[in-house]
Amino acid sequence: MDYTCRYDSPLGGILLASDGEALTGLWFEGQRYFAGGLSEKSEERVLPVFEQTAAWLDAYFGGRDPGFTPSLSFVGTDFRQAVWETLLTVPYGEVISYGELARRMGLEIKSARAVASAVAHNPISIIVPCHRVIAGDGNLTGYAGGLERKRKLLLLEKAQ
Repeated sequence: MDYTCRYDSPLGGILLASDGEALTGLWFEGQRYFAGGLSEKSEERVLPVFEQTAAWLDAYFGGRDPGFTPSLSFVGTDFRQAVWETLLTVPYGEVISYGELARRMGLEIKSARAVASAVAHNPISIIVPCHRVIAGDGNLTGYAGGLERKRKLLLLEKAQ
């Protein structure tokens, strides 16, 4: 059974999802791949993981590094899960290129496209910081929540 909860952020509504124990999804309303993998029979419920996630988001949107990560559970291929785990190593306020992310995973630069696809399908936006991934030339590139949100998230973190 999937459980959901809504969170109102300064950048729009957010849907949170959980398996009852860990966070399995965090999507901006209307973003690409919205609620991907979420069961049609989900139920709204107040859960401790949603309270932890709301505290994390409150700190984050307050302009602070939350300093902790709520319990997460990834649903995806082994490769995608490895990419998402690696994204968790990108520090608050920093950015990384797709190529560098591939290198951190021990992959060749030619794997950057596969890494980019996995980043795009990240089901736990913001907490798993896919917004911190940029093009090798420093330009902002795709973000499922939209480039304007990506820009605002990076400005909030004052990412260099």
